[in-house]
Amino acid sequence: MKRPTVLINFAITADGKVSTVNKDPAHFTSARDLQRLLEIRGRADALLVGRGTLETDNMSLAIPPELKPVRQPLRCIASRTGKVNLGHRVFHSVGGPLHLLATAAPEDYDPAPYEAAGATVHCCSLPEFLQVLANEYQVKTLLCEGGGTLARSFAELDALDEIHLTWAGHTLFGGAEAPTITGALGKHLPASLEFELTHFEPLDNDECFLSYRRKRTPS
Repeated sequence: MKRPTVLINFAITADGKVSTVNKDPAHFTSARDLQRLLEIRGRADALLVGRGTLETDNMSLAIPPELKPVRQPLRCIASRTGKVNLGHRVFHSVGGPLHLLATAAPEDYDPAPYEAAGATVHCCSLPEFLQVLANEYQVKTLLCEGGGTLARSFAELDALDEIHLTWAGHTLFGGAEAPTITGALGKHLPASLEFELTHFEPLDNDECFLSYRRKRTPS
């Protein structure tokens, strides 16, 4: 399958959680972490986020214009039903072209309101969408910014190439139902995925930047 190189970027707590049991906004790391996020966004041709994370974190999915980016990456939103709040800031802010992925849209789904708001709607599976991005939009690098369910989908497809984490040693959420980067605890992946550590940067604020690259056997 032709697809982009897939990166994920998450902030995790000391116990490996990406949010609370109630899926509260994940704003528990420093301004330096936000700066790093924007640096990683700058590498990407497209950004992808799940609808729940988009709305919970009130994301614009853009690089601030004052940073004078060479270009804004495509802004992609994944939703099982294809329904997103049209009042959300992502439809009313400066950024790259909008793409809405509806992976299991009902028969009565109407994409017209989203198209009228400037989004291109794709009713297909995640693997098919990756092929569309690569073949039709020349996307070479895709950054997934959450949530855990979407990241798990990439892991199940063995389509994770880089993992970027900010480990926040100063924060502990706890709770068996609090999500991790591959979803809920106790729901193991069908197979192990081997990664190698490529970057380790401890900070003086009880945070640490970590990067991993997927180890693959040459075919």
